[in-house]
Amino acid sequence: MKKLELVRRLADPGVIAILRTENADKLLDAIHALVAGGIHAIEVTMTTPGALKVIRDARSALGEKIVMGVGSVLDSETARQAMLEGAQFVVTPVVRPAVIEICNRYAVPVACGAMTPTEAFTAHELGSDFVKIFPAENLGPAYIKSILAPLPMLQLIPTGGVTPQNLPDYFAAGCAAIGAGSTLLTKKIFETDNWSALSLGASEFVTAAWKARAR
Repeated sequence: MKKLELVRRLADPGVIAILRTENADKLLDAIHALVAGGIHAIEVTMTTPGALKVIRDARSALGEKIVMGVGSVLDSETARQAMLEGAQFVVTPVVRPAVIEICNRYAVPVACGAMTPTEAFTAHELGSDFVKIFPAENLGPAYIKSILAPLPMLQLIPTGGVTPQNLPDYFAAGCAAIGAGSTLLTKKIFETDNWSALSLGASEFVTAAWKARAR
């Protein structure tokens, strides 16, 4: 899949599920449940043990049904290794120029983390396809709108505290997509293996995103 198609799929409908757990044993089940609920853009963070194996196994099992990414990447070596294992996009928690550079070299979409307008524009100027605004729950949709007023070229992805209820406000503010972590993949779901609940939660996010897009 070429980069332009990957970028399109990340922003359409614009819900990226973020998997961050202390144990990777159940993550493939979680990924299948997310896909069943309509989410195809999925990120596994490098803070999760066995993250690269999860990426490899998910790509092998689901192929082009998913766009599989790696998160919490801090250096170019990790980014490159994740790409070799099948990662189709890379996410950093902060602005990391070397990660942006290697992603651009291999035509892999990258979303660099930022909080301030200066950080966000710096990431964009360095070649980041998206800018992850984190932690969004401390900033809110109004902050997204304020950044985009003077910097409309930015493709922002607020992450942290986004729910199906406040998602429309983020899309109305102009974000390109949203990242959903613990508000979607709760500890209770993993403790009880309630994959149907995860599929339902994924469906709620996707439905909210499509409705927000339609407006």
